[in-house]
Amino acid sequence: MTTTEAPPTTTESWTERAVDLAQLIAPYAAIHDREGSFVNEAFDLIRLYGFAGAMVPTDLGGGGASHEEGAAILRELAKGCPATAVTLSMHYHLVATQVWRHNHGQPAETILRRVADENLILISTGATDWVDSYGDATKVDGGFRVSARKQPSSGAPAGDLLVASVPWADSPNGAQVIHCAIPFTSEGVRIEETWNAMGLRGTGSHTVVLDDVFVPDSAVTLIRPTSQWHPLWNVVLGAALPLIMSAYVGIGEAAVDIALSHAGRKAETPHVAPLVGEMLNHLTTARDSVDAMLHSSCNLEFDATIEHAGVTLARKTVATEALIATVRSALDVCGGAGYGVNSGLERLFRDIHGSLFHPLPVAKQTRFSGRVALGLDPVQV
Repeated sequence: MTTTEAPPTTTESWTERAVDLAQLIAPYAAIHDREGSFVNEAFDLIRLYGFAGAMVPTDLGGGGASHEEGAAILRELAKGCPATAVTLSMHYHLVATQVWRHNHGQPAETILRRVADENLILISTGATDWVDSYGDATKVDGGFRVSARKQPSSGAPAGDLLVASVPWADSPNGAQVIHCAIPFTSEGVRIEETWNAMGLRGTGSHTVVLDDVFVPDSAVTLIRPTSQWHPLWNVVLGAALPLIMSAYVGIGEAAVDIALSHAGRKAETPHVAPLVGEMLNHLTTARDSVDAMLHSSCNLEFDATIEHAGVTLARKTVATEALIATVRSALDVCGGAGYGVNSGLERLFRDIHGSLFHPLPVAKQTRFSGRVALGLDPVQV
């Protein structure tokens, strides 16, 4: 499926444009979920309408959307197609990390200009790479030879640049990890279509295979010790989690809208109002937690401390649990009608559970935040 929609020529805000785009992509959401196919037409429109570079500052050629506006874009798109919103959040969190670096005088201008000028889509492998990463990097003249299998890599079918990390075991300074950006057009890069999940089936979160890929030294952005917490993660968590969880807030809001439309037909039935009230309590908790994340990010001017990372991760868990409870309550409100596939709730119920698997899952998060609060190293036993 392709689209030939013309780009808009309005002065709408980014949030208003996202509402319009959500309406265009909504008809395809169930199709991609059923087929397990990537949301291609949505990403055609994302590029066409300038959403890829929306969060790049205007002085670097982008749309100038703030951190909160980026979150609002994702929240609205999720109401039309959750898979599109969650996939775009993977791109936006990488852009936001670079905006933070730019705001703090660190080199990020080149990649941000490229995102804006070339409509690049950045693909993250960070969730499973995390502190230790995986794969193998070997130093050669002028760069590294890298081999790895990176999965899940959400949005891989639309990707231009893979942002990844790979262990360098035989570094002369001890085991290290290199962080690098690899064009999908590089020799030795291929996509294996392995994504077949319970929910968010349209994200194209396939395996990107790196088979002896040459990565020049100029593409390596960081070399750090393995198995140690690095300040980079404080930046990534503060930039990323408000955006990622905003997409899931949009899923929760879509479920509430469906539930309220069903509840209106039986509003006077005694048990309905308490169920609606409980559902709205859960949604309010989730919204408040994500809003607190965004507020503390100070539009990507936040101090990237380990304490800020710990609190952000805690808010992520609170939001996740509240959003899953929101959609579960929406099923209660709808009763048997919500159990049918055609209600739309069944898909949203599966999709919302994807929030569990972004850094950090609850068991790891509570340990991390607890150790930070106690003044301990968050990643050491």
